Amino acid sequence: MEDPETVDREFNDEEEDQDEDWGDWGADDNEEEESDPDFLCLFCDSKYSSCDALFEHCSSIHHFDFLSIRETLSLDFYGSFKLINFVRSRVAENRCWSCGLVCQSNQDLQTHLHETANFEEIKLHLDDDKYLNPFMQEDPLLYSFSQDEEGEDDDATALEKEEIMRDLREFGEICIDDGDIIDALASDFDTLNEDRREGASASNGYYGMENISEKEIGSCIGAKEHVGSFKRKPKDKHLRVSFANVVSKEIKNVNENYFGAYSSFGIHREMISDKVRMDAYRQAILNNPSLMKGATVLDVGCGTGILSLFAAQAGASRVIAVEASEKMASVATQVAKDNGLLCSASPNAGNNHYTGVIKVVQGMVEELDKSIESHSIDVLLSEWMGYCLLYESMLSSVLFARDHWLKPGGAILPDTATIFVAGFGRGGTSIPFWENVYGFNMSCVGKELVEDAAQTPIVDIVDSHDIVTDAAVLQTFDLVTMKPEEMDFTASIRLQPKLDHPADTNASMDLEQKPTWCHGVVLWFETGFTSRFCRETSTILSTSPFTPKTHWSQTILTFREPIAMAAGKPNAKKSGGVGSDACPASSVHLRISIIRAAQHRSIDISLETTGIACDGRKHSWPVQIFNLS
Repeated sequence: MEDPETVDREFNDEEEDQDEDWGDWGADDNEEEESDPDFLCLFCDSKYSSCDALFEHCSSIHHFDFLSIRETLSLDFYGSFKLINFVRSRVAENRCWSCGLVCQSNQDLQTHLHETANFEEIKLHLDDDKYLNPFMQEDPLLYSFSQDEEGEDDDATALEKEEIMRDLREFGEICIDDGDIIDALASDFDTLNEDRREGASASNGYYGMENISEKEIGSCIGAKEHVGSFKRKPKDKHLRVSFANVVSKEIKNVNENYFGAYSSFGIHREMISDKVRMDAYRQAILNNPSLMKGATVLDVGCGTGILSLFAAQAGASRVIAVEASEKMASVATQVAKDNGLLCSASPNAGNNHYTGVIKVVQGMVEELDKSIESHSIDVLLSEWMGYCLLYESMLSSVLFARDHWLKPGGAILPDTATIFVAGFGRGGTSIPFWENVYGFNMSCVGKELVEDAAQTPIVDIVDSHDIVTDAAVLQTFDLVTMKPEEMDFTASIRLQPKLDHPADTNASMDLEQKPTWCHGVVLWFETGFTSRFCRETSTILSTSPFTPKTHWSQTILTFREPIAMAAGKPNAKKSGGVGSDACPASSVHLRISIIRAAQHRSIDISLETTGIACDGRKHSWPVQIFNLS
């Protein structure tokens, strides 16, 4: 056993050594600080050597008092971090950060700048965690603005600065859905789901959504304090430094859970049993020899590997099947092996030698940079579509693969996608079912369900006989040329009542046409394997109510109240609100926005509805927000 005095002496020596080490660290840091870059003004090209000087300038010249705003909004470290990125992003658009007014030039913007008018609106913007991504790379202001209030942390080390910026850059790179990484993380935390607001507000074509607070994030990663507390001990600062790394790891867990869900054979049986789906892909692959013969094919999200098997059968010289689910990658490998189509890693493997062309790669396609030679793929193949086309879809992964590995002029199957909209009648709701349940009236249940459906989209089959308007194209995507940000869009369409609907059969004979009641709209999609690449046999995969049903069904958005529609002229003796029985609408104008939601792999749908009468009168209903998750 050691002598206690000796232990104490050694312990004191270690403390002195540590003090010397910290002193050296501080000295090194002082040297680094001398070479720190200038701080660029948030609004103009002026540069300053300190945060104090910069914020003084912003306050006196640009009416932006950073310290006062931060105090008023009770912003923690990350809230302040977001504020800086939010302001920089607005200024880059020549948009007033406070009121949102868009100016003609930066000079006009600087003239327009004024004191903050609406702090609540600013707070809503700062709830969006996309502002955790640095708007300006290597922005020294982002890791320096809080130093003056941290007391003993004034001498922040250059090492910490580099770590923070590196982590945040990695944070941005890992983001799959355009900056919504924190919300994606939150979607996997059951403890937060009860507290999150399920709505969003539409304004000027984009959404400002209520996201989880930094405190909630902190509780999820095990932090005992508010994540962004300014007054920290040195060891607490490391929580802040490592925050982005923690988020990155958690996002990987979220993706593992997501892809793990596709390990269920029941899901794959449902998809393989979908004859419409399988026939479209099989025809496109097997009936176009000029496309597939000798081609190098990349199958993104191969699942069981069925499309890769088709490609090998069609004569592809090499098929790379990518699957993120570890279990399904193993299954796809075994299936290819059992069918003699697995490519052998070793040509001299004796009895284990396989002469096939399929190679299964386990992992997310975004992680395969070094596994596949750049721009070496002839045909990019994927079944990426989800409900309403974009829900849970892998379109962003397909576009990533296109940009990294597809040869110039290479083929994408499918190469087009289109979303359609039409109005549906009473039969498309649950009302008729509940009106007569073994002779009993349970319509109260149907009414309640319809009220719920006005807030939550329903994925179900709609009978073509229940479609009461003409169909309209909402949005078309060209997968060869589209950009990832085009997945979020706003489109306006006009729906008119169908003249051949049963309620309109004798319309031409009636002096006054009976109205058709439109209870909402139904969305479906088609993907095209067009003659651009499928020269011998082009085909279309349709999920329309007018074609055989698929496992995608249709997506139903129910109005809060039905709208009366009629193609004929209204009775001049009658008057009433547009869309009522007394004054049916001759058409309904819809403005629909679909964006990737805060919750990972979900979508938000905004529906703005306006009825227009024959005499030009209009009536608009309050906007409806649907979350498909």
